[in-house]
This record gives sequence, C-alpha cells and structure tokens, in this order.
Amino acid sequence: MPRFQLHADVWLLVLTVYGGYLYALSAWGPRLAPGRRPATRSQLACFTAGMAVIWLAADWPVHDLAEDYLYSIHMLQHLAFQLIAAPLLILGMPGWLLRHLLRPRPVRAAVRVLTRPLAALLIVNAFVAVSHTPWFVDTTVTSGWIHVLAHVTLVSISLIMWWPVLSPLPELPHLTYPQRMLYLFAHSIVPTVPASFLTFLSRPLYTTYESFPRIVDWLDPLADQQLAGLLMKILGGLLLWAVIAMLFFRWQHEDQSGGPDILYWRDLESELRSRELASTTTGPSGAAHP
Repeated sequence: MPRFQLHADVWLLVLTVYGGYLYALSAWGPRLAPGRRPATRSQLACFTAGMAVIWLAADWPVHDLAEDYLYSIHMLQHLAFQLIAAPLLILGMPGWLLRHLLRPRPVRAAVRVLTRPLAALLIVNAFVAVSHTPWFVDTTVTSGWIHVLAHVTLVSISLIMWWPVLSPLPELPHLTYPQRMLYLFAHSIVPTVPASFLTFLSRPLYTTYESFPRIVDWLDPLADQQLAGLLMKILGGLLLWAVIAMLFFRWQHEDQSGGPDILYWRDLESELRSRELASTTTGPSGAAHP
C-alpha cells in the first residue's frame, strides 16, 4: 500500500467545483428561481455524491495505486469518472442553473451540437480509444498535471455522453426511452474493441506499468493489463446495462400510469408549487390574504 498523502490539486479542484455549485444555489437561486427551493434534496444529494466519487477516485489511495502501481486500478478510476460521477453530476443540476450556464449563445450552440447522439457517441469513444494508446497512458502517468487535465477532460466528455440520456431541459432534450436504451447499448458495445486488445495481447502494452513495482506477486504487468481489459468490458458493460434496465422499467411505469417525464417534471413541479403557494397567499387583486 502506498504511503498516505493527500493530493492538493485534487482537493483544490473538488472544493472549487463543489463550492461553486453551493454558491450558485445560494447566490443565484433566489434571483433565477424565485419563490422555490434552488435545488431539490435529490439534486443536492446527486451532485454531492458525484463530487464524492470524483474525490474518492482521484485522491489517496486510488490515485497512488493507479499512477504508480496498477493499470487495473487506473481503469477502475476511469470507469468511476465516466459511468458513476458524470451522470450523478447531471442529475444534480437544477434546470434554472443549467439554463444560466448555457445562456451564452456560443456555449449553447456548442452543447447543442456536441450532445447530439451520434456526435456524442463518436466523441466519447474516440477519446476512450485514444486514452488507451501507449503514448497517452505513459504520458499521463508520468506527469501529474497532465494526468489531472486528462481526468477533467474525461469527466467533461462523459457529461456529453450522458446528456442524451439525462438532460433535464426540454429545449435541449433527452432521447425517448427506446432511443436512450439503444444509445447506451452502443456505448456498451464499442469499448469492447480496446478492451479486447487489453485482454488478449500476449505482452504488456504500457512500459510505465511494466516498470512499476508489484504490490502482489501474482499480478504481473500482463495479468494486470488483462484484468483492466476485463473490468472495462464486463464491469463497464454491466453498469450500462443496469441503466438500460432501469430505463426500461421506468418506461413501462410511465406508460402504464400516464405519469410525466420525471427528468422534465422535477423543475416543472417545483415551479408549479411555487406558483400555487403564491396564489394561496395573495388575493385576486394581488393583495395578500389576511
């Protein structure tokens, strides 16, 4: 086990993002979402959980194991960023805050293009393919700041990946349930190509991990690489298929009950409640009831 050490760059990044989120809720919320709670409890819980996953995956001991010992832990780190943290961050963002962040026309135009399903599929999997090349892995592992930049890029691209599935904004909508399931199915299939290379190669691919000390004798560089490929293929696929299953059951529930789209309804329900509260505290002429 690597010696205990906190990573200041990780703490600074996590505290800046999370602090900015809390500041936006308290400072911008009363102005941009008047008369209602800036974020629901579930939104706050999701964003907090997403940031917690990023912190746990990027700080000691996972950081040190991934950067100085085992490529399989490096793979787990990336799966946590892409398949757990990113969707939680989107689920934690209230609609009014997203609209404010996307208000600049160039930003909104870029997001509209990048989050189209085919574009997102190509961008995400192109980055996944590049990020498993020997040059990329060896460069990021040997440079701390490049490693941080690579992680920030991975989380950003993962937000693009999940937008067609979890978007809470009708003006930048998510896909229908069948389309979302097909989209995630594609994301579960394409990464099996680099995963197969990692699993079936007969020699270690990354010179840095080949030179690192072993924590356990039985996990040599080749076995570590093969384990990483299996994690990418099996664990990553299982996580995506779990989301596909949840979407299927949610689709059936909404179809049978006639209920609203839960992602769009969260903010709409909060707005309707605030209007209802305002109408009960004011009379027809706008004067407050005694």
